[in-house]
Amino acid sequence: MSRIKKIFKESVEVKLEIANSSEIINLEIIGDSIVELIIQGNKIMLCGNGGSAADAQHLAAEMLIRLRPMNNREGVPAITLAQDTSTITACSNDFGYELLFERLLRTLGKEGDCLIAITTSGNSKNVIRAMKAAQEMNIKVFGFLGCQGGNALKYCDEAFIVPSNDTGRVQEAHITAGHAIMEYVEDRLIELNYLHLQE
Repeated sequence: MSRIKKIFKESVEVKLEIANSSEIINLEIIGDSIVELIIQGNKIMLCGNGGSAADAQHLAAEMLIRLRPMNNREGVPAITLAQDTSTITACSNDFGYELLFERLLRTLGKEGDCLIAITTSGNSKNVIRAMKAAQEMNIKVFGFLGCQGGNALKYCDEAFIVPSNDTGRVQEAHITAGHAIMEYVEDRLIELNYLHLQE
């Protein structure tokens, strides 16, 4: 079997394992919680490093702009804590990279918001610092994790854990789960007449 084919098969197998596990229930719980907090006037914050930072930006954009062309609707408040390069480099230079997400969460977050914390290892120090700060601020923490959850697991209100230690397979499952949750949230907000479709 070619290496590329093997990677595809591994990715499918991980997702099938998730589809047949209780992790799906966890995703629905996270989705319902997000719907409730959005209706109450709160927002979604997301953070992660590297590929997970890209996933955080990707999912925030899906909520702010549009997820599916058939649902031309109002925006949903979401923001990534990986801000512009000036903010990232200023914080890294002045205070250290480990403080980046915590500082932005403490500045931009408020009680009732939620944080989707994405870490494939479950051990990203700057993500965990943001999770701890969120708990102190009564901000819900939803973990997108791998590697059995790592140290981040204990700071989650709810967690989606990919049953893999392979970074690529974990990230692939994270973005699939992210799309699934955002579609679920979008559908529920439209059903509840909170979001209105536009012409």
